[in-house]
Parts: sequence; structure tokens; C-alpha cells
Amino acid sequence: MQKTIPFMKLSGAGNDFVVIDNLQGIVPGKREAFVTKLCSRRLSVGADGLLFVEPSEIADFRMRYFNADGGEVETCGNGARCIYRFAYVQGIAPKQMRFETTAGVYEAEILGEHVKVRMSDPKDIRLDVTLPLQDGEHQIDFANTGVPHVVFQAEDLENTDVFDLGRETRYHEMFQPAGTNANFVSVRNRHHMAIRTYERGVEDETLACGTGSIASAVVAALKGWVDPPVSLRTSGGFILTIHFDHVDDVIKNVYLEGDARIIYSGELMEDAWQY
Repeated sequence: MQKTIPFMKLSGAGNDFVVIDNLQGIVPGKREAFVTKLCSRRLSVGADGLLFVEPSEIADFRMRYFNADGGEVETCGNGARCIYRFAYVQGIAPKQMRFETTAGVYEAEILGEHVKVRMSDPKDIRLDVTLPLQDGEHQIDFANTGVPHVVFQAEDLENTDVFDLGRETRYHEMFQPAGTNANFVSVRNRHHMAIRTYERGVEDETLACGTGSIASAVVAALKGWVDPPVSLRTSGGFILTIHFDHVDDVIKNVYLEGDARIIYSGELMEDAWQY
């Protein structure tokens, strides 16, 4: 009889995730091959990444996040909302929960149909940095919001070459060895922006990025272009709202609000990861 693993598929603002309760260690050891195979579209479940619920000594549980390429990263904003919904529905944690990530301990709550998660405060913020690329020099900004993010201001966001510019930036020597995500944004007014993101690990443009939206909103606030809360329209058409305090050029108490939808649940058969 084949081994089976219960799972759920969730989507947050267009980022889709496989989520597994691993409190009992049902998926042990090294996971790169397991993750890459499960996340392969057309060959298996397919997803932008995989989330594991694991034991924690300091919170209700620990979130571990792996990108589709099998690499584990510190955190994921859209994934954080989805793992909250999963943990609550599965009875793993209460409605107001705390969960551990490599980037810090997050707090979360339900607001109607949305999930609102308190994220880590941004760090290593760098404004107006000159970035030399093949097509010339670009003025960019940078913020680490749990994971590294470059932010470009895009005059024509719809026609911006997100894939090529994003990929070149992601592997640029300035951001090695970890690499970076690349966000392209347009400010609409004091509380609204639009965003497109090239994500490290997925190695392509995704429909949304929670931590990238945070980085973009924070940078725009520090440059005097927006005031919190800031709502960002993602390339998938979903809205992510960033709440934060901005006092004397200090950003703190950052919250990410958006949808977290359960798409389906089921059991993974061994054929899903053994091929």
C-alpha cells in the first residue's frame, strides 16, 4: 500500500501553497527533492511553495517555508496568512495565534474574510541606491522584510520587463550570496499602489508577494509618497493592505492583511513525489 500524506492547497492573493501538518514528523529529513517534485505543475500538485506546520517551544507552532525550487527561506507573507488559516481550521492553534518563523514570531487574527498577520519590522533599509544593469543604471531602494527585496519605481508598470530585469537583479553581485527579490511599483495616491514582483526561488513573476508589498509600502512611506495604511494591487488583481507606524523615519508594528483561501484538501500519494 502506498504511503499517503494529508495536505491542503491554499491561495493567498494568487500565491498558491501546499500545506502539511508535520507536527508528528510525517515528512522527515532532507526535503529539497520532495518539495521540488510536489511543486512541479502538471507533474504533481503544483505550487509556488510548500508550508510545514512543525513544533515550537515558544509559540503555538513553527512555520517552515520552502520555495518551489526546494530552498528554505526565512518567511513568506502570503504563506503566513495561509498557514494561519490552515492551523485554525485544523484545530492546531486558536483564533488569535502566535507562530514562529526564522524571521521572528508572528501574531495573527481573522478580520472578516481576511487574515491579518503582524510581521517582523523591516531592517537594512537602503534608499536611492545606484544599481548597474545591462540596460544602464537604475535608482533602486532596498529593504529586508524577513527576506531581501529590491524596489524599482516603474513609470509604465504594465509594460515593464519584470522577468528580465527581475532575474538580472535577483542574481546581481550586489545581493550575493543570498540573492534578492525584485519589485516594480507605481504609486497611485497617498494610500494606493500597484506592484509586480519577480520572486527568488520561484524564478519568475508571481501573482503577488506579501513581503515584497511590505517592502514597497515601507520604502514609499520613507520617501514621503504614501501614508499608512497602504493598499497594493497585485498583478493577480488581489489587494494586499499594509498597516504600520511611521514616526521620525522609523517603521514599526507592521501588519499584512489579505485573503487566505482554502482551495482543496486531500491525500498525497507516493506518486506525487516519487518520479
